[in-house]
Amino acid sequence: MSYSRWILAALHLLALGIGLGAIWWRARALGNELDEEHLKRLFYADNLWGIAAVLWIVTGLLRAFAGFEKGSDYYLNNSAFLIKMGLLGIILLLEIWPASTFVRWRIQRGRGQAIDIDSGRTSLFATISMIQALLVVLMVFAATAMARGFGS
Repeated sequence: MSYSRWILAALHLLALGIGLGAIWWRARALGNELDEEHLKRLFYADNLWGIAAVLWIVTGLLRAFAGFEKGSDYYLNNSAFLIKMGLLGIILLLEIWPASTFVRWRIQRGRGQAIDIDSGRTSLFATISMIQALLVVLMVFAATAMARGFGS
């Protein structure tokens, strides 16, 4: 095994820990009244969630399609991998509305403007975050199935 394969695999797994913790933390922050302290926590957790997503996607693409692991034919013909990618797709689709809202809030906050925080919307974003956390856990099951040869 080359060092690059080992490092990519380690980074891919570290992204799991960062991402799962961050999305859980984000959901918890959204479950509170978003005063300045909770807004800081929300943005911090959201930043970590974004870092984890980039790390997952970059290392995953490299591992699956750049010759570091079993090769693209293996992955594209593995039902567990396709399930894992479907779950990732759902996570990304669920992220569009919260992410665009949080970007807008960051811009408003940076300009010193009041942020229009609707408690119904933040509650929905907390629910979306919890669903995303569950989907990440399901991705772990798909990944471990793949690692054990299921889905081929």
